[in-house]
Amino acid sequence: MSLLGVGEFHAFEAAGQRFLYLVPSAAVFALDDPAGAILDELETHPRERENLVESLGSRFPDTDLEQTLKELEEVRAIRPVAAPPPPSPKVIPLTPFPLTTAVLNVTNQCNLSCAYCYEYSEDKIVDTTNGSQPKFMSEETAKQSVDLLFAESGDNQVVHVSFFGGETLMNFPVLSQVVPYARALAAERGKHVEFNLTTNATLLTSEMIEFLADHDVAVTVSIDGPRELQNKFRVFHDGGGSYDVLLPRVRELLARHHSRPIGARVTLTSQVTDILSIYRHLTDEIGFREVGFAPVTTSPSREYALDGSGFDHMVTQFKTLADEFLESAVTGRHHGFSNVSETLEEIHKGLSKAYPCGAGLGLMGVATGGDVGLCHRFAGSDEHRLGSVTDGIDRHAQTEFLERHHLANKTDCHTCWARPLCSGGCYHEAHTRYGSSEHPNLHYCDWIREWTDICLRIYGALAQRNPQFLNRFDA
Repeated sequence: MSLLGVGEFHAFEAAGQRFLYLVPSAAVFALDDPAGAILDELETHPRERENLVESLGSRFPDTDLEQTLKELEEVRAIRPVAAPPPPSPKVIPLTPFPLTTAVLNVTNQCNLSCAYCYEYSEDKIVDTTNGSQPKFMSEETAKQSVDLLFAESGDNQVVHVSFFGGETLMNFPVLSQVVPYARALAAERGKHVEFNLTTNATLLTSEMIEFLADHDVAVTVSIDGPRELQNKFRVFHDGGGSYDVLLPRVRELLARHHSRPIGARVTLTSQVTDILSIYRHLTDEIGFREVGFAPVTTSPSREYALDGSGFDHMVTQFKTLADEFLESAVTGRHHGFSNVSETLEEIHKGLSKAYPCGAGLGLMGVATGGDVGLCHRFAGSDEHRLGSVTDGIDRHAQTEFLERHHLANKTDCHTCWARPLCSGGCYHEAHTRYGSSEHPNLHYCDWIREWTDICLRIYGALAQRNPQFLNRFDA
């Protein structure tokens, strides 16, 4: 008789319930008593089925054990030891893959001079073949970008147009023309279009705020927290801090714009790490509904780069906010820590990603001159160019990119239980750290696993204590 052993999973406990995160399927599986007992036996050493049933027969009926064994085999929580685990299939998405999002880099200029900005630092990915991009995207190029999005959207009923920079609002005239253009095109095609933009908020005017509110444009404000933290890196070209300039404009935006969420995005550096006080300031004192945090993308030699202790400190504070999120969610109250809600949605939907994000797949970035790249961070890079708004998407280049960047090629990731949600991490981060977008972000591994475990426990606790909360992720 063949021996049974354990499959590939990550075990965790939440609210007194044992769970498995099943790596091959990215499913969350709750263990009842017979299932837990079987796995406890097999964790010690492989067992024959008959011996396993016999040893547990004094605790559970044989029929329950047989049924449980069958279910555990079906979900691949256990498997015959003699049979090697089946390899993950390397499935390359067929092209033309429909676009869902176009990120328009409407300008590569900015009125700030943030010390860590990838756009202006030595980490910037430079276009060495096609020459420099224009400083501002023209209205014609912006409309061609929208045309390309709709032409390549396939059966998608909802498409997204994102505006990015530089500082996005430096090209507000083009933005204000493209939004109604895209709305009209959506109505003509029987689709729905959603808009969002990222801004440092220092150029916001009442007229702009009215436009954003009237046209349901979601806004993310790049801000690093209270005055002393914001003014550490996010400064004007003369070195002056930006906090006192943006604060009244953000307050006006929050007071006027209620149709779409207004979120804050914080860049964490070695000198901006007090996550709890930053979160409290942005939500309680300023009034942001959502706040997300991201480690700075930079080479490890920079003085503001996070090191191992920095990531440990970050995860510790993330866990405190995650616990607050859980207690709020259990009682049906809102909590604005978006890092948790975004990960919970991925867990709930059973995401098992062959690629870390939609870049080069359903999302593409458009440079100011009209070149199409992997995403907004690669827009203008000839090495990562996938076509143009005039010539369309280069399907050969896209297929070649998808082939090279598939998770199956990242051998360091093959044994990691968190790979369904990570898939090696951000391409731009990999390019900056390791010189290649194909390289897994190995400096992230420990904190990604710890963060994923934290979110799995939050998910399991909600499944036990307030399962209705998870219904919001069904859409």
